[in-house]
This record gives sequence, C-alpha cells and structure tokens, in this order.
Amino acid sequence: MLRYYSHLTPISRKLRKNTTDAEKLLWSRIRGKQLKGLPVYRQKPIGRFIVDFYCPKAKLVIELDGGQHYSEAVRKGDQSRDNYMESVGLRVLRFSDREVFENLAGVLEKIWCGA
Repeated sequence: MLRYYSHLTPISRKLRKNTTDAEKLLWSRIRGKQLKGLPVYRQKPIGRFIVDFYCPKAKLVIELDGGQHYSEAVRKGDQSRDNYMESVGLRVLRFSDREVFENLAGVLEKIWCGA
C-alpha cells in the first residue's frame, strides 16, 4: 500500500471541487471504469503529493499540466514528483491542458496503452 499524509485529504477534496476544464474533459472519458474496466481516482494523495489521476491496478499516474508548469522552478518540482512516483513503482504520463483540448483521442490512446 502506498503511503500518504492525512493532512492532504482536505486539500485533495478541495482540488476535486475546483477541477480545471482540462481535468473535467479527461475525467469524463476515464471515470466509471472506462479505462479497460479499471477504477481511476482523481486528486489522489500519494506520498507527500496529490496527483491529478491515479489508476492503482495499472500503477499509473496521469498528470495534466497547465501554463504554470512551464517555468523552470515548477518543472524541477514536477521532475522531483515524477522521480518519487517512479521510485514507488508507478508510471507517470504527463499531458498539457492544450493537448487534452486539441488531441483528446491521442491522449486517451496513450493512456490506454500505458494502462
């Protein structure tokens, strides 16, 4: 079982209530076991992080990156997060919000192949 910090639970709940448009769109296509019949959770605490989407049976984390993710400081934080996820046996797929809006079919195909 993956460790998480309980103080992140209220934060993840708040994030679920304030979903971005890109997250809403992707969630509409992967929720309810639409991903190969596997459950997917959103805004899930893992370790000291909260990931956008998590499929435990596929050991897959899906992250959507908005414009703020393109600064050097945030990219370093994202890399640290990805390194942690990989260290606990999870695979991370990252997509830009723009990619979700402009090529949802391609994003879903990459997720499908990753699951």
